[in-house]
Amino acid sequence: MDAAQEKIAIARLSVYSNTALVAMKVIVGFFMGSVAVMSEAIHSGVDLIAALIARFSVKKSAEPADKDHRFGHGKYENLSGVVEGALIFLAAAWIIYQATDKFLGEFEIELIGAGMIVMGVSAIVNFVVSNRLMDVAKRTDSLALEADAYHLKTDVWTSVGVFLALGLIQLTGINELDPAIAIVVAAFIIKAAYDITRKSAEGLVDYSLPDDEIRLIERIMKDHQSDFVNFHKLRARKAGSERQIDLHLTVPRHLNIKEGHDLAEHLAHEIRKEFPQSVVVIHVEPCDEKCEKCKLSPPENVFTGPEK
Repeated sequence: MDAAQEKIAIARLSVYSNTALVAMKVIVGFFMGSVAVMSEAIHSGVDLIAALIARFSVKKSAEPADKDHRFGHGKYENLSGVVEGALIFLAAAWIIYQATDKFLGEFEIELIGAGMIVMGVSAIVNFVVSNRLMDVAKRTDSLALEADAYHLKTDVWTSVGVFLALGLIQLTGINELDPAIAIVVAAFIIKAAYDITRKSAEGLVDYSLPDDEIRLIERIMKDHQSDFVNFHKLRARKAGSERQIDLHLTVPRHLNIKEGHDLAEHLAHEIRKEFPQSVVVIHVEPCDEKCEKCKLSPPENVFTGPEK
């Protein structure tokens, strides 16, 4: 199974698990009259929508470049993350509204045991699925799957919180704990939405790669410094799981076109070894100064390819 197929398969698993959890939470929450359980149902409903968006985006981003998308479809993953973040914000607002409204009236929580069972099952299922999602996301460098995994990881903690709150209600009879814990759930959801939206938006506005990745590219270039004069205008961005890197390479004046091309290809290959899913473009230009490398007579300073 290649990376694209693996991403689609794990996204499908997320859809199935969230569908089952939404149904369970809605049914139990309705009969309990619990806004905390219903807030978890809404949370899982958002996760389901996020999983559907993630599945679409990873499938779309795997498509090769075409006439209308010359740089590929990688940014579909970034776009899906922004949409998911917006949906989570809306869900959090609905939960806060319902919880506040419940504080103002009288209510009673029933079937607490059933609610605790559902929350326990939800926490376990989402823990397993989120770990599998994150594992695939890290190996395939998928922003959409990482966002989906982060959703489910948040759902694990909020499910545990509701489980404990229901236990306290059972012990103390304080029903007001129900809307209170719902507001806490909403706070977790807002934090997750902010993190996902910020990270996804970085790709849409061509935010530069992290400093550690830029330093790694620079180190790779400096390891081959003896083959060229210098490099400059390094730019690197990320679209979905694909990195796009370009730079200008100054070579000794006496290198011919083929030698300059071979050197650029070799350097691009070395960069791609560290960043497999990347497009590397190197613009070769001759040195216009009388530097030491240009004073050397060929073939002493001619690049002949990687050492065997």
